[in-house]
Amino acid sequence: MKRLTPIIALLAVAGVLAGVASAAAPANTTKPTISGTEKAGSTLTASNGTWSNSPTTYTYQWRRCATDGTACGDITGAASKTYTLTTNDVHHTMRVVVTAKNTDGSASATSDPSGVIGSASGPSNTVKPAVSGSTVPGSELTVSNGSWSPAATSYLYQWQRCDTAGANCLNVAGATGKTYGVRTADAGSKMRALVTARNSKGQTTVASSTSDLIGSGTTTTTVTTTVAGNKAPTLSFLSLRRVGKRVYARFRVCDDKLGKITVTERDNKARALSYTRHFTLYRSSSCATFSRSWIPAARFRTKGRYVVTLRAADTSGASSPLRSRSLYKR
Repeated sequence: MKRLTPIIALLAVAGVLAGVASAAAPANTTKPTISGTEKAGSTLTASNGTWSNSPTTYTYQWRRCATDGTACGDITGAASKTYTLTTNDVHHTMRVVVTAKNTDGSASATSDPSGVIGSASGPSNTVKPAVSGSTVPGSELTVSNGSWSPAATSYLYQWQRCDTAGANCLNVAGATGKTYGVRTADAGSKMRALVTARNSKGQTTVASSTSDLIGSGTTTTTVTTTVAGNKAPTLSFLSLRRVGKRVYARFRVCDDKLGKITVTERDNKARALSYTRHFTLYRSSSCATFSRSWIPAARFRTKGRYVVTLRAADTSGASSPLRSRSLYKR
């Protein structure tokens, strides 16, 4: 009997381990997905995704979200594998939460958002909108409307900040104009816009192409000089401050030739038409520090980020890299 005791003990331990191994709730390995036409009246279908630990049943919950897939809320009664879109879903995205169950427990996984839901008879996009413009903070991007059939009578815009691959795009609060003032907060991201075309029969929203990667605004650029042997001037933006309505800029300009330098200043703000002014400077030494002040137009004195860019050019037309500073008004 003593010889059997170790064998019995080993069998008992093995049985306990086997019981622990089998007691495992489902675990998601590939997220659920959504398929179907993204227009009111059409039906969307959820896939279950893939799961480990052999789920035996699945349940579903459809959610209505903002245009970037955030701020989601459950739709009452939408608990089937399929969901028929309604007019309440127009100008929203959809997600589905899939819950997998087995005898040991349950787990849930959420799909990526669908595209933005359009009206049942909204216009169809035939040429995708595109983003153009400089990707330096302080500059401006513009999105085209694309082409639509039948023709649209009006458009809505929503700019989004995306990751370096142009995915995982989130709305930029308040950025709802055809143009967008590039901000220092955008550095390292790509930008795109949702364009909503509207006519008497409804509306449809599509995402534009993405911009190039937004730079930091501090990198140098290659400048082609117009006179052999001439070097482009350099400009260092030293400070920017606001006193009342007036803005004061302090900067340093260096060049290989003395005399006249023209500094181009540009006011930028999201959803506001930019404004450009020029300062003529004269240097008696290779480098000099200057201060200039001005009162920006009323559209630049509202709440939000106000960006000033400076560029110096010599008499040959050779110019410095663009430099920018910003002020924020709450």
